[in-house]
Amino acid sequence: MGNRLSKIYTKTGDKGTTGLGDGSRVDKDCLRVETYGTSDELNSIIGMVLAHDIPDDIKECFTQIQHHLFDLGGELCVPGATYIDESYVIWLENTLDKYNDDLPKLKDFILPAGGHATSVCHLARTVCRRTERLVTALARDEKLNPLALSYVNRLSDLLFVIARVLSRHENGSEVLWDSKYSRSNKSS
Repeated sequence: MGNRLSKIYTKTGDKGTTGLGDGSRVDKDCLRVETYGTSDELNSIIGMVLAHDIPDDIKECFTQIQHHLFDLGGELCVPGATYIDESYVIWLENTLDKYNDDLPKLKDFILPAGGHATSVCHLARTVCRRTERLVTALARDEKLNPLALSYVNRLSDLLFVIARVLSRHENGSEVLWDSKYSRSNKSS
């Protein structure tokens, strides 16, 4: 196992730089740091979903995802490292199919609303999409494992599907977009 932090503050970042996993130093606002920081934010939001009363199978799924995201963060923090492999993406696809098969087909747009766990899951989905955009941007500038992008792309899909499942668990139904609230349907 890697080094353990025995002292939390090091003062090495006081001038706006941080150390990457390979020992190199970069600005704290560089794209690589922003990318792995956002994947960490996503992991924290998954933890918020786990703090709710959700079905045990989803708890197990999200616990696995948290470990995957920790690996993704490590991969993004260490230039040239590869921790995400095809099995991670396949696991997401299989899990996605399992949850999606039991849901009714979509006929309407779904609002990112509902119960608390559902809403937090939708928040996780939007942060996952931001992570995906950042991974895409970073991959333009630096060599990255292409499976990292595949992973976050599938994960955002899975988070959408699980939000639908959680909505049924919490409320019995989803919150659908209603055109009567659209500005184009209001009279002047």
